[in-house]
Amino acid sequence: MFMHMLIAALLCVSAAAAEAFQPAPPVAPFAATGTIQYAFSPDDHADSMIIAAINAAQSRVLMLAYSLTHRRITDALIHAKRRGLDVAVIVDQGQAHAHPAMTRELARGGVPLLFDAHHSAAHNKVIILDPGYADCAVVTGSFNFTYAAQRRNAENVLVLRGNPPLCDAYFNNWRRHQSHSRPLSR
Repeated sequence: MFMHMLIAALLCVSAAAAEAFQPAPPVAPFAATGTIQYAFSPDDHADSMIIAAINAAQSRVLMLAYSLTHRRITDALIHAKRRGLDVAVIVDQGQAHAHPAMTRELARGGVPLLFDAHHSAAHNKVIILDPGYADCAVVTGSFNFTYAAQRRNAENVLVLRGNPPLCDAYFNNWRRHQSHSRPLSR
């Protein structure tokens, strides 16, 4: 009798554990709208395409990056901030002390920089431009925002414009990461 009760209890615990670890259901698809621009590095000028997208933003530029060492991309973010746009960057915690010059440049430029230590690697490579507007854009792909990504690596970048549901999804994901990211503690 004891063995039957033990097996029944284990089955209940196993079923509850299995249920707790079920992946979230897939997100319902929505219509593909807008335009798509692409680049492949090192042959294409992916970095220039990214900078042009940042320069075209009208209200907000939000970045999720594993690494940010590309001087011209950093300068474009600072320039966007100086133009009066809402600009913020979240990078992987492991980058906190890896590139102090870039951290100082963003700070001097008034760009809030947060570090995501919630994950073993905050490996996103995303820029959300003007979420909430019809002409919003999402920049994504394998391209780390580094010179190596442009000059030495085989990378890809997409700029997806004019799809508000996609921009909203990426914006909501950015806010989730913002909620657990912190400024650099000295």
